[in-house]
Amino acid sequence: MVFILFQPVLLEDKEVIDEFLHSNPSESSNCNFTNFYMWRKPYHIEWTVVDDCLCVKASHHGQTYLLPPVANKGGNIDKALVAILRYFEEMGEQFMLKGVTVESKAVLEALRPGNFQFVSDRDNFDYVYLAEDLIGLKGRKYSSKKNHLNYFKRTYSQYQYLSITNDLLPSCLETALEWYDLRGLDEESEIELEKAAVIDLLNHYEVLGLSGGAILIDGKMEAFTIGEQLTSNMALVHIEKGNPNIRGVYQAINQEFCRDRWSDMKYINREEDMGMEGLRQAKESYHPVKLVEKYDAFMALKE
Repeated sequence: MVFILFQPVLLEDKEVIDEFLHSNPSESSNCNFTNFYMWRKPYHIEWTVVDDCLCVKASHHGQTYLLPPVANKGGNIDKALVAILRYFEEMGEQFMLKGVTVESKAVLEALRPGNFQFVSDRDNFDYVYLAEDLIGLKGRKYSSKKNHLNYFKRTYSQYQYLSITNDLLPSCLETALEWYDLRGLDEESEIELEKAAVIDLLNHYEVLGLSGGAILIDGKMEAFTIGEQLTSNMALVHIEKGNPNIRGVYQAINQEFCRDRWSDMKYINREEDMGMEGLRQAKESYHPVKLVEKYDAFMALKE
């Protein structure tokens, strides 16, 4: 019998988990403590260390899965995978890896040639943009974005852009709740799960080490966004919410935040579209320079 004890993700785990993630930087939004924490309840995210490898387990829609193990110095991914496989078997669960990047896929294939079947998970590909593109919006391909942005700046010429500090967090929460209220949510919807995750993130903004920006019009917050640095040259945007009745406010908050906080980054990762067609169109309209591909991996390992 394999004895592996997974534990809930707690704020005090951040330092330990970050040590693994920072020593193995990934462009995937999955490899990020903030996402582990904010989604820990709806996705039942838990973690453990096996053979000096960080192993993160989650469950959604009745499917339990593991993210690719992340090895610290001296960690043995192969041994960790075998141990976790046995754990899944004893729990009566199908062994499945999710969020497997191209880099992780290569590692798995090298460790266990022919043992894995990989299935592309297009709905969870991350959209990555050049920071200079989101700031400058140069060229004909951004003409529509610039039109919306110019309209906003003409119409709301007295708007304020502010970096988010603790005193602005209650207004961020109010703005987020207004955005969700417009959608008439039910308790089982994916958007309702996102709402709970966003509230959790805002409640622990400072501890999580996040950065954010907000747009105020006549003293009322009408848009805000929150992110953090993911790798040495890539920032990650977790949240972007705005008043849908104000034309150009999304273009404005996107540009202002990137210019204010991420002008020294080469890339901006704006996460996945979750298979939502409207969101996919919106993300594609900003012309990503690349996608962070992700795969599901199946198949029993052989000793």
